[in-house]
Amino acid sequence: MIALKERKSRFWERRRPCLRASQVGTPAGKGACAPKRWLTSLALPLLVVILAASHPLRNVSAQTPSRRSSDRTAPRKGAATDFDALARRADEAREANRLEEASALYLQALRLKPAWKEGWWYVGAMFYERDRYAEAREAFLKFVAIDPKFGPALAMLGLCEFQLRQYEPALIHLRQGNLLGVGDNPDLRLVTRYHEAILHNRFEEFELAYDVMSRLINEQPETPDLVFALGLTALRLAYLPPDVPADKREMALKAGRAAYYLITKRYQEAAQEFKEMVENYRDSPGAHYAYGVFLLRDNPDAAIEEFRRELQVAPKHVAARLQIAFEMIKQGRHADGLPYAEEAVKLAPDLFAAHNALGRILLETGEIERAVKELEVAVKLAPDSPEMYFALARAYNRAKRPKDAERARAEFMRLDKIRRASREGGEAAPEKIGSQQRPRD
Repeated sequence: MIALKERKSRFWERRRPCLRASQVGTPAGKGACAPKRWLTSLALPLLVVILAASHPLRNVSAQTPSRRSSDRTAPRKGAATDFDALARRADEAREANRLEEASALYLQALRLKPAWKEGWWYVGAMFYERDRYAEAREAFLKFVAIDPKFGPALAMLGLCEFQLRQYEPALIHLRQGNLLGVGDNPDLRLVTRYHEAILHNRFEEFELAYDVMSRLINEQPETPDLVFALGLTALRLAYLPPDVPADKREMALKAGRAAYYLITKRYQEAAQEFKEMVENYRDSPGAHYAYGVFLLRDNPDAAIEEFRRELQVAPKHVAARLQIAFEMIKQGRHADGLPYAEEAVKLAPDLFAAHNALGRILLETGEIERAVKELEVAVKLAPDSPEMYFALARAYNRAKRPKDAERARAEFMRLDKIRRASREGGEAAPEKIGSQQRPRD
């Protein structure tokens, strides 16, 4: 990995004039500011990408007026003149690579016109470039207070918080920024999504991490950092990549390579990598689980055996129990799945999937009232999941509660419509590793 200071310095010397507030949405390869080669490190702070693609505000020029428009016009003529002079001098200093002077001038201008979004962007970007992440964060906070729906600023705020190890707000802002969109530049999308994914993984949101990384892999060339992070998710190891213990790194790389082949539909190569991983790390938590998920589609009986082996290695592995329980539901062997679902609920009482599995099994074994209670808990834990309401509606029907069933069905249809709308025009769902979402019975 190229040293951060060296990398940023070399790039900045080549690209400094591109620190503009109008071009981050420019597609890579178009215009003088487009990056010429792949980033050497996904973990590299993002200003390199911001500078390469320039600033996103060009794509929203209608909602980001120029210096002469109402957004930047002070109420008094003298103040407006002072503001214009300061902003012009700040632009000149920035374009001449005098960042300390530029930052000071922008801040002076912003004291006259605090609602100047472009100025807050420049200040945040320049502080970020100089590793002054707390000050950069404050600037991007000012930006999103003015425009809370502007994806690139939210993403940059999240990246500042990531550098400050404020991981919970970082994940919130990165996810919001990525959902709103960060422009057309693929490198910017890559790094913001990558950081979102590794934070999902750190917080044990493995399915969300896997989905984000799967889409990245389908859009981008292979990179070692992405493969390694994918391996952590496949093994359900809740680390950020730099924090992974040395004795787990090779296994994570092997698992990542196998999962990469699975996502890219190179199934024979994936099978070989998974087999080698299990042979080399048969006593390591996560290995049998990842292999079992791979086997589940085409050889469910072999997959169940791998999940049972995982439980011998890691007796408290909740996901292995749930995979067995869901497979028993799929096969109609509800009584066989009951102990696994009950144990999962005891080990993870706040996990909606555990209550969903137990509730669905109880419904089919005749314990309807218990089933309703479990599925109601599942809905409370995952109120945005249409699958939870679908299962609850079935349980209410069995319990002869038609009004409750109708309400649950209506909520299922509402949430399912929202999900379908959000996916319109999106890519096909990726191959899954470790997903708790299984077909409805």
